[in-house]
Amino acid sequence: MIDTPIGPLWAAFDEGGLTTLSFSAGRDDAQNALYPVLRKELGEYFAGERKTFDIPLHPHGTEFQQKIWAELLKIPCGRTRSYGELAGARAARAAGGACHANPIAILIPCHRVVGSDGKLTGYAGGVEKKQFLLSLEKE
Repeated sequence: MIDTPIGPLWAAFDEGGLTTLSFSAGRDDAQNALYPVLRKELGEYFAGERKTFDIPLHPHGTEFQQKIWAELLKIPCGRTRSYGELAGARAARAAGGACHANPIAILIPCHRVVGSDGKLTGYAGGVEKKQFLLSLEKE
């Protein structure tokens, strides 16, 4: 478990890299060689010293989910996109589902996706955590 300003995170890895970073208690691969790297990068992020992450990501999901997660990685730190901008107006609901299924919190930044009116919408960790992350990134 990795302690952060928004609560504990649990991390899991496979041979390809980080597969899960979750707010929910679960598997935690603290013995993995990438674990200290993840802990360091998250510490730098929460200290306002890091805007991007270098740790290899290996999320598991459908082809559509992978496509949406790749688009999430293109949203610059401190910026937001709407679900419609992320996947097109006709696929906004599906994009929301892919964000909800995102297995790697923070590093695949689904917290940077907002409603079409700019309002904060659901987040796996809770809207309060989403607001904290967006505020942190704007500083």
